[in-house]
Amino acid sequence: MKNLKFLSAVAFLFVVMTACTSRQETMKKELTDFIRKHDSILIPLYQQTAVASWEAAISGKPEDFQKAEALNLKMMALYADKDKLKKLEEIKVSGLITDSLLIRQLDVLYRSFLMAKADTVKLNAMIRLGTTIEQKYGNFRTEVRGKKLSDNDVEEILRTSKDVKYQQEVWEAQKKIGTVVADDIRKLVKLRNEVATALGFKNYHEMSLTLGDQDPKEISDLFTELDTLTKKDFEKVKTDIDDYFVKYYNLKSRDELMPWSYQNRFFQEAPRIYDVDLDRYYKDKNLEQLASSYYGGIGLPIDKIIKNSDLYEKPGKNQHAFCIDIDHAGDVRVLCNIKSNATWMNTMLHEFGHAVYDLGIDTKLPFILHDPAHTFTTEAIAMLFGRFSSNPQWIKDMTGISEEEKMKIADNCFKSLRLEQLVFSRWAQVMYRFEKGMYENPDQDLNKFWWDLVEKYQLMKRPEGRNEPDWATKIHIATYPCYYHNYLLGELLASQLYYYIVTNILHSDDFRFQSFAGNQQVGAFLKEKLFMPGSKWYWNEMIEKATGEKLTAKYYARQFVE
Repeated sequence: MKNLKFLSAVAFLFVVMTACTSRQETMKKELTDFIRKHDSILIPLYQQTAVASWEAAISGKPEDFQKAEALNLKMMALYADKDKLKKLEEIKVSGLITDSLLIRQLDVLYRSFLMAKADTVKLNAMIRLGTTIEQKYGNFRTEVRGKKLSDNDVEEILRTSKDVKYQQEVWEAQKKIGTVVADDIRKLVKLRNEVATALGFKNYHEMSLTLGDQDPKEISDLFTELDTLTKKDFEKVKTDIDDYFVKYYNLKSRDELMPWSYQNRFFQEAPRIYDVDLDRYYKDKNLEQLASSYYGGIGLPIDKIIKNSDLYEKPGKNQHAFCIDIDHAGDVRVLCNIKSNATWMNTMLHEFGHAVYDLGIDTKLPFILHDPAHTFTTEAIAMLFGRFSSNPQWIKDMTGISEEEKMKIADNCFKSLRLEQLVFSRWAQVMYRFEKGMYENPDQDLNKFWWDLVEKYQLMKRPEGRNEPDWATKIHIATYPCYYHNYLLGELLASQLYYYIVTNILHSDDFRFQSFAGNQQVGAFLKEKLFMPGSKWYWNEMIEKATGEKLTAKYYARQFVE
């Protein structure tokens, strides 16, 4: 009798296990079928949308923006299928998918299709309004004394002119883009919030971070930590900056310094207060060739990317810079507006950092995992390389200055880089906290809120009596929402990678005079450990696999604060 009961129990267990295995196989097949059908629509649509966006950015023509908008609406519609979301929820809730690669794809798909719960009319309105705003930014030109100026012209004037009144005119004229787009941006913010709250989030900012694989509280805590970390050091260097500009402009006191006194539109880049003119090392140099030679030398060739790119100014063209992966199959492009100066050398190294990352992702990965592990991990690579534009060893290796010249500028180059990091860190605080606060309360006085943050974190006072939407002059707030904090996370990872490479690949304890130039082991490490995995792992898992540690601020602090 006991044996019979035992055999009955074994038989029952066998039936249960068989049924479970059968259910697992069914769910696995349903998911793989879902992915295959989804890819058959997504892949050609993604490529068409990317090409249209590229062409619109190049031409600036209304018809090209309309085409890009129409395709973006189709892309939005693809993820607005409630039945598909229901199927994904069913598969996800079952817990029967055990293959790690399929689990990751399911997670990415679920977060993408979650927007299907949103109001399609509002999503379409967001796309249309976003396109309108982007077109206004792209077509705007600063006009001063009857002359139209590009953003490059504006930056050049603010950087080099000692005519304070003219600087003010140029700064104020450039800020007129704010009044052109501010009302539309506020409408867009409210639309985004309506979509987010309908999905159960407090606001769009919280939704963006959460769906972007980030814990909003963790990010806020990190920014508070970095505020504490950089505050005192920034106060010291800000005093040095102010003292320098009082003499530079022949002013009576620091009180006369205004936002246009700091050599760029937002005080987001370090002013040139140290005795080193980096521009002279790039004057009359072909930045395209320098970038190509450098990346090729470390085993990450970019000639194919350059061939497909658009790197010089032209009428109507987007005045900014970006990298775009057209097809996840090798067609990666960069848009720049090159001038032969240190800023654009930094930008070229930065954007082609994005590009080699995109190009290096394993083409065998599923299409939806053919992306960087996170948006800030690709920023980290871009920043790691962008920093070299002010690195004396890199300048020596790539432009041929002498060892004597290298040592002559070394201290001030490092001071400039440190200043650049501290200035940017404080600017990132403004951007992060403004966007967070704007989405929490879009009806508040955003003009005042903006300048309150600028005064607190950048220690730069607002012009007396000014009440203009200066916040709206920063294109990222409208067209790249809730993204800016990733730049600072990227800086943290860039320092972490730099220290790892110098220690473990170059086997050196010299953390100042490194350029990686000509070292193909560096490119091989980055490609194998950072690029090829794409997004098949959670970003912190990828970082730990690559460097032996999860993301940490200690290397950034070691490099720029302590």
